Amino acid sequence: MKKTGFLFLFLWLSFAANAQSPAIIPQPAELKVINPQNTFIIDSHTIIYISGTELLNATNFLNNYLQKHYGFMLAVTQNKKEVGDKAILLLSDSVAGRSLKGYQLLTKSRSLTINAPSAENIFYGIQTLIQLLPTEKISKQLPIPAVEITDYPRFAYRGMHLDVSRHFFDTAFVKKYIDYLAMHKMNYFHWHLTDDHGWRIEIKKHPELTTVGAWRNGTIIGLYPGTGNDGKRYGGYYTQDQIKDIVHYAAERYITIIPEIEMPGHSMGVLAAHPELSTTPNEPKQVAQTWGIFNKFNNVLVPSEATFTLLEDVLTEVIALFPSPYIHVGGDECSKIWWNQSAFCRDFVKEKGLKDMNGLQSYFMHRIEKFVNSKGRTIIGWDEILDGGVAPNATVMSWRGETGGIQAAKLHHRVIMTPEKYMYFNHAQFEKEDSLTAAKYVPLQDVYHYDPLPAQLSQQETQYIWGAQGNLWSEYVASPAKAEYMIFPRLDALSEILWTPKPKQNYSDFRERLKTQFKRYDLMRVNYSKRYLQTE
Repeated sequence: MKKTGFLFLFLWLSFAANAQSPAIIPQPAELKVINPQNTFIIDSHTIIYISGTELLNATNFLNNYLQKHYGFMLAVTQNKKEVGDKAILLLSDSVAGRSLKGYQLLTKSRSLTINAPSAENIFYGIQTLIQLLPTEKISKQLPIPAVEITDYPRFAYRGMHLDVSRHFFDTAFVKKYIDYLAMHKMNYFHWHLTDDHGWRIEIKKHPELTTVGAWRNGTIIGLYPGTGNDGKRYGGYYTQDQIKDIVHYAAERYITIIPEIEMPGHSMGVLAAHPELSTTPNEPKQVAQTWGIFNKFNNVLVPSEATFTLLEDVLTEVIALFPSPYIHVGGDECSKIWWNQSAFCRDFVKEKGLKDMNGLQSYFMHRIEKFVNSKGRTIIGWDEILDGGVAPNATVMSWRGETGGIQAAKLHHRVIMTPEKYMYFNHAQFEKEDSLTAAKYVPLQDVYHYDPLPAQLSQQETQYIWGAQGNLWSEYVASPAKAEYMIFPRLDALSEILWTPKPKQNYSDFRERLKTQFKRYDLMRVNYSKRYLQTE
């Protein structure tokens, strides 16, 4: 009897200690630990009450998580008479919720309530609830600590990128990746669909873009420039039906997918199928088998009417597939040497009264923007689109440091900060890595300490900083397990700098909360480096 009492006391004290400081990432704006007697227990008899069917996305996400990790689901009702005396209440129409900028979560002994002014914010509240659940597969009684949370995001744009050109990821993993973003309260997924190494999106009017452009005849071995070539045919692409399914899947998680169609550089996927769109149309072209081909191979589109016709055909189908208000059109690393060597391009510059080849890139992007705008959408481009004059309505994604973003903000263009030094998750996490990565170093603490608001901007100019984004380029990321290893836990750090108010950010506290997050990842079977458990 004494042993039983001691065990109960030990478990209660352990839970009470945990309840004092629940480990939530990103850290909420306000979190209060309240009376431990208000601990709420979720079990298979708990009912979820929703104030409207628009909240089903949130309940479905929660139920899927409960089923997968604890083996049961909860009944959902809109009928208050069915609620009983113990329920999760999701309210998007309450007086308390209307005044909120985000959501409020309150635990009582017989109820757990999430108030919010919208279904999207209810969904974010559910992500916090998931992080209050136990990190072990315990019995089917799940204690939720007694807390009151008021929470909202710091930035409107909270993004993550995935390159599927250099290595292709199937639809199952893309959906899992989207779930990871959702759990971290991210709301934009930048899908890098085309590049030199493979064209990954079905275009019905131009099937050759995938029959030819989606496949390469080998891949370099090891770190660029490599130790040889594996000689294996490699590729893949997403059908339009698959893309529609993924777009719908993301929308249910309040994530907007921004598709990227690279131009005018990084276009070997196009040129393999259409060499006539190159400045050297008589030279054979093939999908790139090596990385880092900037300035080494002619991968640049010629600014001909045939080129613009094909791009407009492509963009017409892309816009029909993606409801996103934004279409990413690349614009980076367009090597001007190929245009300079082209008599057509030199004559084109003179004919159009352009100053130089930077002016030609500006002309190219202006023309594409005009077409995209005519379809009711807005373009996003890497910061090179500033060269020669930025397109009038473009959003600038600043990757070559912050200079481009600062310049764009001063010109009153919307900016997404994604500087390589802090936001490229294909770079090594440790000075000596566990596996092959790009030969640069972006440690976890650097990601966490990055502030997307540059000190050089005035308070008025900072309003043009829309947010920031992490990028996962896939030269050395050939599998889902490696992708998970590269983004976790840097995605956690990114989510906190984008969601949590600046004064609340604390790296030491973040590292403590990561210990619980790693247990959750173990439960979810997420791959991450175990070195974080021992060392910085």
